[in-house]
Amino acid sequence: MHSKTKKLLQDIVFSIENIETYIGNEKKFENYNTNPMLQDAVERNLEIIGEAVNKLLNLQPDIVITNSRRIVDTRNKIIHGYDEIENTQIWAVIINHLPLLYKESNILLNLLNEA
Repeated sequence: MHSKTKKLLQDIVFSIENIETYIGNEKKFENYNTNPMLQDAVERNLEIIGEAVNKLLNLQPDIVITNSRRIVDTRNKIIHGYDEIENTQIWAVIINHLPLLYKESNILLNLLNEA
């Protein structure tokens, strides 16, 4: 279970790093809003993040990830309610929630590496 947990946390970190690379240092909503290919790439990585968090919760229900259920719900909405997603909602996730998830995932990875 340790190696599976580590792999899932690495997937989260890698996907967040992908999103950060895609949106660039300027982080301008207008760039995101007018680029369908960028939107697709970001949403795909958010799907991966949501699935990885869901699998983590199944493996280790006591794992501490802030808003873990909301992360999974976001993934489900992107996949199943794709026609209801607005770019402003995705942008809010990128700006407001991914930095904390990135920090928490790296802390958990470091704890696993120390164990």
